[in-house]
Amino acid sequence: MLNKKYRFHSRGGVKYVYQKGKTIRRPGMSLVFCENTKGFTRVAVVVSKKVEKTAVKRNRIRRRIYEALRINMDLIPKEHDYIFVVYDKKMGTIAFTELEKLLGELVAESKVCYNKKNG
Repeated sequence: MLNKKYRFHSRGGVKYVYQKGKTIRRPGMSLVFCENTKGFTRVAVVVSKKVEKTAVKRNRIRRRIYEALRINMDLIPKEHDYIFVVYDKKMGTIAFTELEKLLGELVAESKVCYNKKNG
């Protein structure tokens, strides 16, 4: 599981990211991201009831994504907030390496967006 420090602790932070952040969409998942002033990265994973009806299955998807992020935390830019929004149930069953690849693509594209804004 991802360290508690790197997770959101209130709805206010998540609401701010949804309002001010940019969105990148991929098949099955999207990423909403923005900069923060905390000095470290914060991550959230949102899985709707429309994706899976049971909490057990939604939590499994969430845990898999958190684990992939934990393993690759050093590749994620610091001082940014990320919300991964899942809208396809296959995220619970795809190979873990595929999941890591998808997350990596989303984060890499968010870096490109930051560079365009700053450059």
